[in-house]
Amino acid sequence: MQHVVPGRKRALFCLFFVTGLSMASWVTRTPAVRDGLGATHGEMGIVLFGLALGSFLGILSAPPLLRRLTIRRVIAAAWTLQPLGLGLFALGGALASAPCLFLALFVFGLGIGSGDVAINVAGAEIERLQRRPFLSALHGFFSLGMALGSALGIGVAALEVSPLAHLAAVLAAAVPLIRLSVAGLPRAPEAGIAREAGETGPRVPLGELVRDLRLLLIGVMVLAMALAEGAAYDWLPLLMVDGHGFSAPQTALAFSAFTAAMAVSRFAGNGLIRRFGRVAVMRGSAGAAGLGLALVIFADLPLLAGAAALLWGLGAALGFPLTLSAAGDAERGASERVGFVTSAGYLAFLVGPPLIGFLGDAWGLRGALLVVLAGVLLALLLAPALSPRRPARRRWPRGAARSPAAAAERSARDPG
Repeated sequence: MQHVVPGRKRALFCLFFVTGLSMASWVTRTPAVRDGLGATHGEMGIVLFGLALGSFLGILSAPPLLRRLTIRRVIAAAWTLQPLGLGLFALGGALASAPCLFLALFVFGLGIGSGDVAINVAGAEIERLQRRPFLSALHGFFSLGMALGSALGIGVAALEVSPLAHLAAVLAAAVPLIRLSVAGLPRAPEAGIAREAGETGPRVPLGELVRDLRLLLIGVMVLAMALAEGAAYDWLPLLMVDGHGFSAPQTALAFSAFTAAMAVSRFAGNGLIRRFGRVAVMRGSAGAAGLGLALVIFADLPLLAGAAALLWGLGAALGFPLTLSAAGDAERGASERVGFVTSAGYLAFLVGPPLIGFLGDAWGLRGALLVVLAGVLLALLLAPALSPRRPARRRWPRGAARSPAAAAERSARDPG
């Protein structure tokens, strides 16, 4: 079975790359689309809420779909919804229709959410087969696609290409890549894939999860770091235009810097974690994200604010990998704990766009990001919760170790 892994890895890399490319393509056109709508920050927050709502519903729908269908079919469906949503976004921008844009982002979000679960299940199976880390690099290709998509946005913005023509060209390139990639996936679930998909069902009661203080702290951290990541995806282009007076090409350049920094951080993440540990890396990540956000909020020099997007991206990139890794430190119910933390992260994507939009109407976008900055600083303080979970020590009845026989038995069962 080892011989099928390289082809499958290439297929998954390509799919996640296409997702990043598609997402960056519409994100870089949000200032032009917003101007066409004549929308306020609050109204744009409602439009962007479609993406978060679709993503959240996609996450919830993926586990039952994986139990009933093959991984290949779920991935094929998810990567059909994504280009469909991108096409609807181009149409909504051309028609200056807010309902069409909301629908477009909702459809795109359904594809993102369901595809994220399915592709990570497939990636986990590859890790099992090759017994080496894979998921960090897989997410790195998403960031790589984001970086390339935003860099292309610089060119089309400078040439004043319409969003409709730009996104149509991206669709023309993405659809063949998606078809070739899906064709490279196995047509039938292998035993390991079926087992991984089946483990998404609930096995640990929700009440037990919410009583786990460490898990709750990890959930707060992923919520804060996901809010920092999602805020950049949703609002960084508009922030640079409205808050710092950037032109469209300059805005695309700042967003490109953010996504490139995300990619670099994710590709380097495994080595950093192995060398320094999760707690130190989370502190460094939250510190970098916090510094980047502070400069974007308070700096009046546009060049400094644009450079701060690099720090923002470097810091926000590892929030999900670090917290999901820590959530899996459990002798029982690891999959449920990972799912709990993932849901907390997507909750940030769900509430973030409208929250920042409405605060932006009241305080301006720079002022609205103070909420994001506060969350990142809270994640920095909570970083020790990412320490590896210590195995519970066995309790012994009072006086049981007083006899030599009892002491010998305890030593044999609980060495050290």
